[in-house]
Amino acid sequence: MHAILATLGYVFSPDGSRILMIRRDTRPDDIHFGYYNGLGGKLEPNEDVVAGMRREVAEEAGLECRRLELAGTISWPGFGRNGENWFGFLFRIPEWSGTPLVANDEGSLHWVEKSDLLAGRLPMWESDRHFLPLVFADDPRPFHGVMPFAAGKAQSWSYTTT
Repeated sequence: MHAILATLGYVFSPDGSRILMIRRDTRPDDIHFGYYNGLGGKLEPNEDVVAGMRREVAEEAGLECRRLELAGTISWPGFGRNGENWFGFLFRIPEWSGTPLVANDEGSLHWVEKSDLLAGRLPMWESDRHFLPLVFADDPRPFHGVMPFAAGKAQSWSYTTT
C-alpha cells in the first residue's frame, strides 16, 4: 500500500486537563473545515516521525516539544480528498516550552477540556471518537489501528495494543 505518512499530536496543558487543538476555520475548501483537530501534518522526505512531529508543533503552535510519547499508529485507507491512503503516527506531548500561537494559516488554536474531547462535545471528525480514548487513557498503551474510509466516512475501526 502506498500511503501519505503523517503525524498527529496532542499537546497537554501543564496540569493535563486541557489539550491544545486547532480549529480548522480559515479555508472553506479544507476537508477539515470547522473541525477541531490535533496538530500535525505530512512528513517531509528524509524526515523521521519524531522530527516531523516536532516541526509541525513548532510551525503550527510556536512550541518546542520537550517530551513526546508515541500513542499509536493508524492506517486510514481512502481518507484523502481523492481517496489517498494515509498512515498516521499519533503522539501525546506532555512537556513543551514556549507560548502557543493564537492562530496559524490553517486555523485558530484553542485549549479545550480533555473531557469535552472524549465526550464528543466539539465539532470533529466523527471517527476521532474511536481512537481518542486510547490516546488519553489513564494507563496508555501503544495501539495500532486501521480505519478504512469511503466517501469521507469511516467504514470500520479495529486496533490492537502492544
